Amino acid sequence: MRTPVPSLPSPMPEIEVAATPRRGVPAVVLAHPGDDSPEFGPGGADLTAEWATALGLTGKAGEVNLAADHAAGVRWVAGIGEGAAADWRKTGAALVRAFEARAETDSDAGRKVARSLQLTLPEGTTEDQISALVLGVSLGGYRYKVSSAEKPRLKLLRLVTAEDLRPAVDRALAYAQGTAATRDMGNTPSNVKNPAWLAAAAVKLAAQLPGLKVEVRDEHWLAEQGFGGLLAVGGGSASPPRFVELTWRPARAEGPHIAYVGKGITFDTGGISLKPADGMHLMRTDMCGGASVIAALVTIARLGLPVRVTGLVPIAENHVSGSSYRPGDVVRHYDGQTTEVTNTDAEGRMVLADAIGYAVRRVKPDLIVDVATLTGAMKVSLGVRTGGLFSTDDALAARITDAGTRSGEAWWRMPLLADLEDEVVSEIADWRQCPPGPGGITAALFLRKFTADIPWAHMDIAGPARAEKTYDEVVPGATGFSTRTLVELAASYTR
Repeated sequence: MRTPVPSLPSPMPEIEVAATPRRGVPAVVLAHPGDDSPEFGPGGADLTAEWATALGLTGKAGEVNLAADHAAGVRWVAGIGEGAAADWRKTGAALVRAFEARAETDSDAGRKVARSLQLTLPEGTTEDQISALVLGVSLGGYRYKVSSAEKPRLKLLRLVTAEDLRPAVDRALAYAQGTAATRDMGNTPSNVKNPAWLAAAAVKLAAQLPGLKVEVRDEHWLAEQGFGGLLAVGGGSASPPRFVELTWRPARAEGPHIAYVGKGITFDTGGISLKPADGMHLMRTDMCGGASVIAALVTIARLGLPVRVTGLVPIAENHVSGSSYRPGDVVRHYDGQTTEVTNTDAEGRMVLADAIGYAVRRVKPDLIVDVATLTGAMKVSLGVRTGGLFSTDDALAARITDAGTRSGEAWWRMPLLADLEDEVVSEIADWRQCPPGPGGITAALFLRKFTADIPWAHMDIAGPARAEKTYDEVVPGATGFSTRTLVELAASYTR
């Protein structure tokens, strides 16, 4: 019997845009650094300097104070910092966490629990600011827990602002939904999330979006087509591999045809090159690159972006058994190239090589972007909040970095060092899977061999795809990192 898990996708607060506040709904006021008396509510009383001092208000981003007894009826004061988009996102996340912590306290004490908030936005609020606020509120309270106990949540945030900001709110909600969907798939335990489950999740998420086509291929099709890397990696598991292809073809497309390729390893033991026990439980998130591609395609379709995008997700479980692939094996990939296996824990590049080759031969895109929790070396190099970016095209690399900046995700471009290219060459096959040297770079050099000189970028998210502590809009577990960048990259070709 399978473990019951939360429904997909997870619920988020409803965001309402209105011209006027609603009586009786707890309100929020935004404060900047140096504000002695931020105005409370529309035309309401002022906060005195003495009370601001008593509350310890500094106005810094993410500072949230409860002010329950003020005569104007305002319940919360939230610092907004200097007003950058990142400040608004951080404040939105801190606000929803503070609200839900208070709601839990009230519930435990048997007091009436508030379910909604309202916030009158200041004049001059920009689309970037309100979008960041909505992302923070939507994602900051995200939780994934297999439990019978349900804690109180924020159900509604009423934003009192101009109607012309509603499109920005709707776009931000779509981005937040995509990020949350990636988190959901990443956090689902691997006794539930086998390759068939992840493929079914893609079908479910896309089901309500006209024009988004999803095809799921099984192990028999993979064998007929020659997906040697995916079959080798998945050969040690009782759960056979899958290959998901999502297709978005709007009637009036602009810009290039983009192929997104995402690693979908639903659990990674390392195979015969077994991982240490410490930290192996985190390998349920080793499919977050694939989840990001699925969620990005769903979000692109939800927004109706006029750009052609194909999403390819090779899915397998890298397990240990008598049928596991071995170091020393030689594997033939979809495009006919061969790889000498040197470490079965470098399985991600094996499945990506098949999918990238398929993209080149069958999809024929104008550019390819792959995303994967690929190397621990990249986590060592860049930490856990920045993704590694490799590319054969300067313009594409710059566009991805800019897309990340706009969506609140940081990328750092890494080199494809020419002096390491010979390390990828094998004596008994075309390529050596896991050559010596800086692991993130040599992995990227290996993947480049399958791109056939099509403009290509590789996004290594081994660090930021998962988190162990709360920061900004991120909570422990799968973060959804890269989903918003993929959507924003596609959107950048339509402006």
